[in-house]
Amino acid sequence: MNVLYVLVPLALGLALVGVAAFRWAVRDGQFDDVDTPALRVLLDDEPTGRRDASASPSTSRS
Repeated sequence: MNVLYVLVPLALGLALVGVAAFRWAVRDGQFDDVDTPALRVLLDDEPTGRRDASASPSTSRS
């Protein structure tokens, strides 16, 4: 059996899977905003929560 009879359809099948995955990613919106994720590193993080000044401390001293 010639190896080309196996490898050529296998290569074509893998190429079709790659093209289908790319088309799915484009339709799903994966490439809509490619600039913001790179700039997000430069931005300051927002505080996750404020500590209330009137709240009692979590540890008590005796």
